[in-house]
Amino acid sequence: MLTLTVALLALLCASASANAIQARSSSYSGEYGGGGGERFSHSGNQLDGPITAFRVRVSRYYIVGLQVRYGTVWSNYVGGSSGDLEEIFLHPGESVIQVSGKYKRYLRKLVFVTDKGRYLPFGKDTGTSFNAVPLHPNTVLRFISGRSGSVIDAIGLHWDVYPSTCSSC
Repeated sequence: MLTLTVALLALLCASASANAIQARSSSYSGEYGGGGGERFSHSGNQLDGPITAFRVRVSRYYIVGLQVRYGTVWSNYVGGSSGDLEEIFLHPGESVIQVSGKYKRYLRKLVFVTDKGRYLPFGKDTGTSFNAVPLHPNTVLRFISGRSGSVIDAIGLHWDVYPSTCSSC
């Protein structure tokens, strides 16, 4: 009986120390905005590589549409067709480490901040403010999700470690 107790105790200790070694790295910020629109997620796109560019369509009042490039592959476009399309590319190895913005019922402003000190602003400066950063150190924006219709209703931000290998980036 004593041998069984010692064996179970050893197994419990080994399991606890294995969990301590595996540090968490993923976190989520959001959802910022209103409750309308259809859900979208770029979770599968992160397999194409790190975020390397943004296309954001802006109107006089709202963030109308979004498209993100993962590695060398553009995600599906989400949102509406009105307004002006703006496109910004990240430098090789550059990552987004903070996202701030404003919203009312719809997303009105997005500012992507990179680890190279660049601020990439889109939209208008009106509404309720938000500021999103990852919960864990050495993590970056890996993909976005949210809700869209004729505009971007809301956005969620998913953080994790930078991919260790990306042959197409």
